[in-house]
Amino acid sequence: MTHPVKGIDHIVILVSDLDASAKHFAALGFTLSPRGTHSPHMGSANYTIILQDDYFELLGMIAETPRNASKRDALAKNGEGLAAIACRIGDAHAARDSLTELGIATSDVMDFSRPLPLPDGSTGTAAFAVTTFEPHEVPRGEMFMCQHKTREMVWRPELMTHANGAIALAGVVVASASPEETARGFARLFAAGHVQGTNNACAVTTGDKSATITCMTPAAITEYYAGMDAEKILRGDFAALQIAVDDIAKTQAHLQSKSIGFVKGQNRKSVFVFPADAGGTLMEFIQR
Repeated sequence: MTHPVKGIDHIVILVSDLDASAKHFAALGFTLSPRGTHSPHMGSANYTIILQDDYFELLGMIAETPRNASKRDALAKNGEGLAAIACRIGDAHAARDSLTELGIATSDVMDFSRPLPLPDGSTGTAAFAVTTFEPHEVPRGEMFMCQHKTREMVWRPELMTHANGAIALAGVVVASASPEETARGFARLFAAGHVQGTNNACAVTTGDKSATITCMTPAAITEYYAGMDAEKILRGDFAALQIAVDDIAKTQAHLQSKSIGFVKGQNRKSVFVFPADAGGTLMEFIQR
């Protein structure tokens, strides 16, 4: 049976105040989609930041529903931050069937949609189908799979150019006392999952044009992100979100123009933005 998961589709950042967070990310130099409201049973709304082959979204709860109870609990327990990895698949029902044959448990498929205002004044509909990996299948955090029924409504040309030079998701950093074991747990969830690294850090290849998942010991993360508050970046399931940019000097110049503080990486090819300025998420911009 062919493994149906071909990479990372997008990242979910869970926020308490959706519109306030959107202003923060606009200041960081991202172009945001118009605010979208999901189907009523979801009780949520979002803004998306669309990149060349993937994206991330700011997700906020706007009504209490059974479907979003776990997200409301997560906000109450951990506060804002990177909350979930969405994986790239074709048909959600076929993917679920294939994973079942591979011995990987998932939830029932759920369909939902959101309206999207278009530049000409009309409104389109972005439609999706998702199935979630059962919690015991995932080493850290939440992971689900996302079928795009209307890709043209997500990857809109007017949304894909960013003042900070962002072009792709580069990676997700995960804290683990046993990086290799955790990395292997993630790798089995991807068709191209492959692990390489050392005792302190292991990287998981997730697919073509797809972000890497890097599992690191807490000590290694604290050392790498020197200058950041270790307690804040190690409090959740995911420690950092890495964004590839086309020119790190351009990124720095934009952040400086907006008076946004950052720390330069040890290799001078990246800069780190404080979680308070990025929806509770340590964000690292990396020169591609």
